[in-house]
Amino acid sequence: METKSDQFHPTHLRRYDLDWLRVTAFAILIFYHVGMFFNHWDWHIKNDVLTRAVEWPMRFSSQWRMALLFMISGAGVYFALGNRRPAAFLKERFVRIFLPLVFGMIVIVPPQIFFERLTQGETYGYGEFYKTVFQFEPYPQGSFSWHHLWYLVYIFCYSLLALPLLVWLRRSTGFMRRVAAFFSNPWALIAVPVLWHAGGSILLSEKFPTTHNLIRDWNEHFHDFTLFITGFVLCTQMRFWETLQKYRRLALGIWLPLTIVLYVFYWTAERDMSAMEWIVYDLIKTTNAWCILLCIFGYGYTYLQFTNPFLRYANEAVYPFYILHQTVIICLAYPLITASVHWFVKFVYLSVATFAICLGTYHFLIRRSNVLRVLFGMKAAKRRNSEEPLAPISSIS
Repeated sequence: METKSDQFHPTHLRRYDLDWLRVTAFAILIFYHVGMFFNHWDWHIKNDVLTRAVEWPMRFSSQWRMALLFMISGAGVYFALGNRRPAAFLKERFVRIFLPLVFGMIVIVPPQIFFERLTQGETYGYGEFYKTVFQFEPYPQGSFSWHHLWYLVYIFCYSLLALPLLVWLRRSTGFMRRVAAFFSNPWALIAVPVLWHAGGSILLSEKFPTTHNLIRDWNEHFHDFTLFITGFVLCTQMRFWETLQKYRRLALGIWLPLTIVLYVFYWTAERDMSAMEWIVYDLIKTTNAWCILLCIFGYGYTYLQFTNPFLRYANEAVYPFYILHQTVIICLAYPLITASVHWFVKFVYLSVATFAICLGTYHFLIRRSNVLRVLFGMKAAKRRNSEEPLAPISSIS
């Protein structure tokens, strides 16, 4: 007899917990990119005074923030497929992801490169610089790049390449029921993904460091594609979500002490490590990140099954915010590089001003123009339905 746990997830239901998690993840992304202006990590422009303090919370969120987005994107594709035929799904991917990507590369990203060039000693004006974009020479030698929009590139490619697999998974009720039963065991739920991702890192990370170069980023693809498929798989059976809900406290009880271990022994002190020590570190870090993800999804599924006016507004605004935010940050940050103001004051100013400018641009311009809506990955206003099944930005999915 088939129980609720054995059922495929209905595609007509709106998953408000995933909406909340998506909005939260992109809000964190804005703070993260503001922090990149002040830390010692490589970024496009830098404040004249750098600090380790901002790196401490960034190290924590960097372990899982993009993984969370790839999993939510995979979940979104499950709902976006719905009852669509593959051709209709691909058309939707083209309109909702590829068009905003091209628009972003031509219009949104170039100011970032312009201000970076100014910090490197160039003295030309924006008009003269902008002509170099259409030489289509890849960054960093040239001025043609997707910069922070690399996420759209990867999601678009994964959606296309994985489509036959995704369609098969949706149709394979019996197989997915067995998979859900296997991962209902907490040891399998934690150990199998951790060993998979840690093993991939051991084999690929040194040879293929993360570059966001689509054809050379094989370590990144290994993890991101796996997470994308995992997010899709989670939505094929209700039992997956019941398992995450059941073991959310176990996941919390694992990642809290592991995070302390990472900070005490690895993240707050420079140390040389042997090959074996690197493997131990990677296992700890991967277990920590995976349990954080399990915890987030488990608690989200338990407590975030509701909506309100804020969520409906933010869920639609989040895609334009994502496209705009890094350019806004860099445009605001460039005049502050040598300003004699404490870095924390600059951080607060950049965070508040970035949210305000993105909000104003979205509210007064983007959402009121169907042309801009399409260019920023939204649906035309006349077809908008805030209660439709998860698709739009799961479609940044």
